[in-house]
Amino acid sequence: MDMQIDLDPPLALLIGAIFVLLLISAFFSASETALTAAQRVRIHRLAEHGSRRAEAAERLITDRESVLGTVLLGYNLVNILASALATSLLIGVFGDAGVAYATILMTVLVVVFTEVLPKTYAITQPERTSLAVSLVMQWVIWLLRPLVVVIRMTVRGIFHMFGYDPSRPFDVMSAHEELRGTVDLHHREGAVKKRERDMIGGILDLNEVFVDDIMVHRKNIHMIDASLPAEEIIEQVLTSPHTRVPLWEENPENIVGVVHAKDLLRLMMAFKGDKTSGAAHIDVLSLAKAPWFVPEGTTLRSQLVAFLAQRSHFALVVDEYGALMGLVTLEDILEEIVGEISDEYDTQVRGVRMLPDGSFISDGSVAIRDLNREYYWNLPDDEATTIAGLVIHEAQAIPDAGQVFTFYGFKFQILRRNRNAITSLRITPPAGAPQGPAE
Repeated sequence: MDMQIDLDPPLALLIGAIFVLLLISAFFSASETALTAAQRVRIHRLAEHGSRRAEAAERLITDRESVLGTVLLGYNLVNILASALATSLLIGVFGDAGVAYATILMTVLVVVFTEVLPKTYAITQPERTSLAVSLVMQWVIWLLRPLVVVIRMTVRGIFHMFGYDPSRPFDVMSAHEELRGTVDLHHREGAVKKRERDMIGGILDLNEVFVDDIMVHRKNIHMIDASLPAEEIIEQVLTSPHTRVPLWEENPENIVGVVHAKDLLRLMMAFKGDKTSGAAHIDVLSLAKAPWFVPEGTTLRSQLVAFLAQRSHFALVVDEYGALMGLVTLEDILEEIVGEISDEYDTQVRGVRMLPDGSFISDGSVAIRDLNREYYWNLPDDEATTIAGLVIHEAQAIPDAGQVFTFYGFKFQILRRNRNAITSLRITPPAGAPQGPAE
């Protein structure tokens, strides 16, 4: 016997209407998830290449409040309407029990087909889904805007009744913090190597680090007395590992010029390299360029921009009283981004040596930032620039050789002291800290 089921036209129309409403509900769910999860950078890049869908998606992502209001309004309207139609349909078939059947059926359909399914796809393909729904969502927002505005005003009125202003600005994560958090997350997941993370972090830190944090201290600057005979000055400049050397008169604080080795070499070529006869005709001070002084509170970003604008690589750092503090070069700033830059003429060593037991012998002048970046430590560098300065700051005194201190889980043993300066110390990291250069 053949069984044939015939649906009355009103019944078939009712089922079709419920199906269409569920599809619209799924559309709203996918749109909300996609436009929230989509990366603005990718959408913006597509928009720059002329994609109309990407331009629409970018506008929607920017106007999240309108999108959210429209999605919530539309989603609830179609779900409530679909549930009402399903209840009416099943009551007509099963009587009063149809209410329970409609509740169970619509819960399953809504959760599976209008929530989990579309949102799972949208979260895995946010950019593709955003592009697919962007043009339609623009029209939906335009159609529902009057209702959305009324609802928004009602909600804000209720908030004001309780003394809360939703339009009040609130603290959000800055673009720099967002970038840093993203890079750190990818680093923990293994997608970004430590060196790459440090380079990006170095760029983001340029506006937070000052020149006095990375400068070469004045006691380590190679300077030449301008009153010396020209032959001796030439000899010192040509044997120096640096191409730019400051000249001073009367006292080392009084810098009168900066001589470049290339300028001396060009002049020496005129005398065929004869320093003895050539020196008598050379006025070294006339070759020197005027010194460039910058305040110690200058950020690395500002100084980098100034170096590029002035087409200079060398500046002297002074404090608020005009006293010489040190010098900073373009290379010093670049090293904050890419790490240590060494060439065949560098004579300075890093000043840190690892011992077999996992401790480190360090010069007191080693920068805390260099130690943190190299060994993945987290020593504070707010109050001191060098590791010796950190020990003195925490000890509130200038320690003697042999004294041992423990700060931030690290043990510091003073090995050598020269007058008021700690020249060498032994650092023992806490248990579990990296025992070598971080990868």
